[in-house]
Amino acid sequence: MVPIPTARPATGLDRVPAPALFVVSGLTQYAGAAVAVGLFAQLGAPAVGWWRIVLAAVVLLAWRRPWRRRPGRRELVGAGMFGVVLAAMNIAFYIAIGHLPLGVVVAMEFLGPVVVAAVTGRGWRERAAILVAGGGVVLLAGVTLDSGLPREDVLIGLAAALAAAAFWAGYVVLGKRVAGAGSGVDGLAVGMAVGALVFAPFFGASVPEVVVDPGLLLFLLVVAVCSSVVPYVLDQVVLRRLGTATFAVLLALLPATAAVVGAVVLRQLPTWPEIVGLALVSGAIVMTART
Repeated sequence: MVPIPTARPATGLDRVPAPALFVVSGLTQYAGAAVAVGLFAQLGAPAVGWWRIVLAAVVLLAWRRPWRRRPGRRELVGAGMFGVVLAAMNIAFYIAIGHLPLGVVVAMEFLGPVVVAAVTGRGWRERAAILVAGGGVVLLAGVTLDSGLPREDVLIGLAAALAAAAFWAGYVVLGKRVAGAGSGVDGLAVGMAVGALVFAPFFGASVPEVVVDPGLLLFLLVVAVCSSVVPYVLDQVVLRRLGTATFAVLLALLPATAAVVGAVVLRQLPTWPEIVGLALVSGAIVMTART
């Protein structure tokens, strides 16, 4: 990440408190996911996840025009790998929320970053955090299995949520390399374009249906902007103003934010055991925050 010169004039976003930006980022991200759920019946969850990547890539490419920087081959390969993992993560996430409550899926998905922090960390807190997070995930999975949902839906949802967690772990590792290369949002734009192209053979058949339906295309654009463009851009603003540890603590708000959005928009009210599981996962995120 390129340091911001101290003489740079403050923008409107720079005057907004960082925690407020983070809350807006979380709310827009999961509000977009709630909108996406309503499109699953028409397109299917995996296709909606792919269209989120496609349209977010179009918006970011039009905005950033990364080709002006003339990135090197190594940078392009790194951004491409990052984008493929990012696309796979989003598709798996959408499959999961098509079968399980939003808050449960988000909490399980956080197992990926917690494991990365535990593996790369050196203190006892990181090691203990994986046990705490694992306990929360086991509790959430057990409650979900006994929730009365069809067993096939539960098993597919759990498998997709854990796959999303694994891809998120890869996203963290590869994303750090992309950021270290100095490409930032430009690398994100290139990566999303590559990810969209890689998965096009699997979901490209939905293109004729979408392009002839302006209403459907508009809803997909809302999903892409709310769930990808706005959160990623706001994260860049927040990260350059906060330390990693503080950012990680704020990250612990996301499972709760997803549960609130699921309850309000999708009427997915969490049970007390699910709330305990969410609290354990959030606590593990805080434990992995290092100064």
